[in-house]
Amino acid sequence: MQIIGKLKNDLTDFKNIQDNLEELELMLQLAEEESDPEKNNLLKDAEQLRALLEKQFEEKELNLLFQGCYDEHNAILAIHPGAGGVEAQDWAEMLLRMYSRWAEKKGYKTEVLDLLAGDEAGIKSVTINIKGHKAYGYLQSERGVHRLVRISPFDSGGRRHTSFASVDVLPEIEENNNIININPDDLRIDTFRAQGAGGQHVNKTDSAVRITHIPSGIVVTCQSERSQHSNRERAMKILLARLADLAQREQEEELKELRGEQKEIAWGSQIRSYIFHPYSLVKDHRTGLEVGDVQGVMDGEIGPFIEAFLKQQGAKTLDKGNCTGKK
Repeated sequence: MQIIGKLKNDLTDFKNIQDNLEELELMLQLAEEESDPEKNNLLKDAEQLRALLEKQFEEKELNLLFQGCYDEHNAILAIHPGAGGVEAQDWAEMLLRMYSRWAEKKGYKTEVLDLLAGDEAGIKSVTINIKGHKAYGYLQSERGVHRLVRISPFDSGGRRHTSFASVDVLPEIEENNNIININPDDLRIDTFRAQGAGGQHVNKTDSAVRITHIPSGIVVTCQSERSQHSNRERAMKILLARLADLAQREQEEELKELRGEQKEIAWGSQIRSYIFHPYSLVKDHRTGLEVGDVQGVMDGEIGPFIEAFLKQQGAKTLDKGNCTGKK
């Protein structure tokens, strides 16, 4: 039913574009036959319809770039500050706000799955669930290291500091799925006492959960909820996402080896710089796109960077393989 609904929407969108194009052609034909006053009105209406058509076409063109197995899924986004103490932790919190504002403007819902606050300011780590159609398809472009250059508010000398934070993006996978199957015998589940702020109950009981997937070595933790059961559910959601991402990466690596392609070390590389001083600039190092309004970007205006990355990747799309194959 989901596939049928998607195909119906695609057909409706195509029909709207076709109808608008025919109407635009008719307007231009009529404008050639009318006198000057009426001709100007028709040309004005035609220009408005042309702008609408261009917007519709660009939206459909962008949608064609979502060809990955999980592009239409919700996203699980994790942010970890780099070395640098409170500076990097504050930068991680700024990124959390940026993605939260972007999701809000897109009409997506956000849910904090796990958060560990910094000792003085900022956050030591955070994992959030961003729920919305194609959330993962959009946000996969954000995976990598983000660099900040600014005059530090924590430096009494007013010196310029550079901070780093890594962003990881995973597709949300439901437990009952046809993609990832987990054998309970492959899991080691440990409980421990939560750290940091969280109230007396959280800090005095073994409510935090750590799940280790023994075959892959993947370890996930969750300690943000009061209930051990809730933390276990959230940790399993993160584990499923990491296993799905691992399976997809392994499949893509196999395809690259078959094609004889040179492997690219993508994780850990700097993808974007946010410069507050000595000038205002945000630059994406993969696409070369530059935006001067750094404050607007920090308020969630990251759409141009996402679209530029998707279009760049669309020009060299790899066969994603079988998305329904079980792992």
